[in-house]
Amino acid sequence: MNIFENLPKIENCTLAIIGLGYVGLPLAIEFAKCSFCKRTKKPLTFKVIGFDLNEERIEALNRGIDNTKEIESELLKNLNNIEFTNKSEKLSEADVFIVTVPTPIDKDKKPDLNSIISASKTVGTALKKRFNIFSNSQYYSYPVVIYESTVYPGTTEEVCVPILEKESGLKYNGEQKDSGFYCGYSPERINPSDKIHTLKTITKVTSGGNSDSSKWIDDLYGSIVEAGTYQAPSIKIAEAAKVIENTQRDLNIALINELSIIFNKMNIDTNDVLDTAGTKWNFLKFLPGLVGGHCISVDPYYLTYKSKQLGYNPELVLAGRKINDNMSNFIANNLINEFNKRGFSVEAKLKVLILGFTFKENCVDIRNTKVIDLIEELNSQDIDCDLVDPWVNQAEVYDKYKLKIAPKIDFNNKYSAVLVAVGHKEFFEIEKNQWESLICKNGILYDLKNIIPRSLKPMRI
Repeated sequence: MNIFENLPKIENCTLAIIGLGYVGLPLAIEFAKCSFCKRTKKPLTFKVIGFDLNEERIEALNRGIDNTKEIESELLKNLNNIEFTNKSEKLSEADVFIVTVPTPIDKDKKPDLNSIISASKTVGTALKKRFNIFSNSQYYSYPVVIYESTVYPGTTEEVCVPILEKESGLKYNGEQKDSGFYCGYSPERINPSDKIHTLKTITKVTSGGNSDSSKWIDDLYGSIVEAGTYQAPSIKIAEAAKVIENTQRDLNIALINELSIIFNKMNIDTNDVLDTAGTKWNFLKFLPGLVGGHCISVDPYYLTYKSKQLGYNPELVLAGRKINDNMSNFIANNLINEFNKRGFSVEAKLKVLILGFTFKENCVDIRNTKVIDLIEELNSQDIDCDLVDPWVNQAEVYDKYKLKIAPKIDFNNKYSAVLVAVGHKEFFEIEKNQWESLICKNGILYDLKNIIPRSLKPMRI
């Protein structure tokens, strides 16, 4: 029998999405609302099981509420072929399992694979139950497991597949007659809060463990992605491609951050330099700033971890990470030096208003935000900080960092300095006179996001 005949029928398969965060939920929604194939234009009747261990998350989604603010409530409420659950027994109904759980780093900046290992165990158990239920039916297809989480090259087949085999008793790539499964890797590329570069509009990289499963997985994603797909030669290559996408961006930002430190010592405005250099056709205009979040500031450590295991110390990649990790300290110390220049006394209990806490603009995500490093550095110098962020979940921030955050600015207060850390759209609406009203005599406006009017002469990186 042709191996391809053992794969599920795409047009009416059941998909289980494991993990319903910024990646998993949009993916689940896109499959659920797709009624015809983007390639063949043939009808599709996907059934989607959205699985997440977080009971509160599931309850909110079932009420039509997405706390990440990525999916509109009306869309959530009107989809009939998707089920949100934290009951793992539901997973045995699926033909396809797509794992989109977080892959962070630990305190030593090494890959933390606990979530993806746990998800693999859960999927492996579901594969076993599925085999027991469906193996005697007239049509039995080998299930397909696809990973989307960012990992170092080799993780899918060297870490995840053995777990799937152990938990299910099935063999990878159908090596055991009538009791196999297939596996693939299709890295996520979505950009949280970005309404232009979405799942449908970004070329989807796909891969599989053999030629047949690779083609099948490519066809599956091709059915929903309007921008098309790119079929990578192997799972390892797809994993490597993902991890270098953010590593390259991290290094480019690190270069600009280092240049901003140099230009600061020369009393040159980095942004003016970039505007000038940007008039050349092949100049890449990256901007200086804080580099946090769950991708750019994490992915390089996955690559360097694997590289070190193989005996090579990746000096350039790690140098870029060091520069970007230290930018919070540079900004804090730069502000403190400016206080000293303007005659402020630390004994006077300086107070700074920091605008923005999330890792990027117009999103609720606080994972690996570098604003916390900035706050801690200022606090260590006996400088108090008030925080304003209209996007964050205040309870989540307090639970994790024991910090209180206001949703709006109180323009009746005055500060020694106001520092714009995140470019939320609400901060662009602040008028010139309102900026002026926030600072005391000789106070400092420090703008990391080019929001404050230039006429007010704010400090910039």
